Amino acid sequence: MFAAVVEHRSFTDAAKALSVSKATVSKAVTRLEEHLDTSLFNRTSRRLALTESGKRLADHAQRLMAEGYAAEEAARDETSKLSGVVRLGAPMTFGLLRIAPLIAEFTKINPQVDVDLHLSDAHIDIVEMGLDATIRIADMPDSSLRARRLADVTLHLVASPAYLAERGTPQHPSDLGAHDCLCYANEATPDVWRFAGPGQQNVVVQVRSRITVNSGEAMLPALRLGVGISRLPDFIVGEAIAAGELEEILVDWRPAPFGLHLVTPPSRLRPARVDALLDFITQHHAC
Repeated sequence: MFAAVVEHRSFTDAAKALSVSKATVSKAVTRLEEHLDTSLFNRTSRRLALTESGKRLADHAQRLMAEGYAAEEAARDETSKLSGVVRLGAPMTFGLLRIAPLIAEFTKINPQVDVDLHLSDAHIDIVEMGLDATIRIADMPDSSLRARRLADVTLHLVASPAYLAERGTPQHPSDLGAHDCLCYANEATPDVWRFAGPGQQNVVVQVRSRITVNSGEAMLPALRLGVGISRLPDFIVGEAIAAGELEEILVDWRPAPFGLHLVTPPSRLRPARVDALLDFITQHHAC
């Protein structure tokens, strides 16, 4: 019941989800707080927020609940049809272009499975949000989460022909310091760019950011108008390069690739519907 309140951020909604009365849920949480001798929620008339003790307990409670559901499904007849909800996260543009079509195919094949797809370029806590898994394009730090690397995502350094005609084409990464650049806000250091080049050379450059934005796709209008230079993955700039709207520069100096990861909570136990969707994405993804 505590895990349900955390998920729904409401005693009333948790009670509805569990098909019990609000009083039953409230009494259960109160008994848990008395047993632990600590408050788990800060309650006001308008807001329900976890205390620090509640946050620590929430991860464990949600994991136990997920493992319980997974154990129930594992005990059922394996020939039964997949059913239920899968909650999946993905980056905005990659999710729209690559994951949404796969979700459409998967739900067509599995009509009793519903998918709750959360698209965001922000770094999210999948346990707190109650997600079964998320797609991340990033360097994965050590954590309690489980991450499966699906592929490398190659970045292209690009600018418009008009910008290059006006400002000149950089011949070495160090030349970028004299240029205007567009930076991706969700990196730890958006204006610090790293390159690997001929002879295993590595160069780190600090650039001047004209525009910093938390969506790679949002850089395209400025790039096309010749505002500056940016590093973006093929699924965002591939068509613009092919159409001649953007030119790739410093092709011998590659920005370090990011990994495309499938990230899940720590537990190995997952409902069959979740494993089925993740396997489908693993088999059909395209960078």
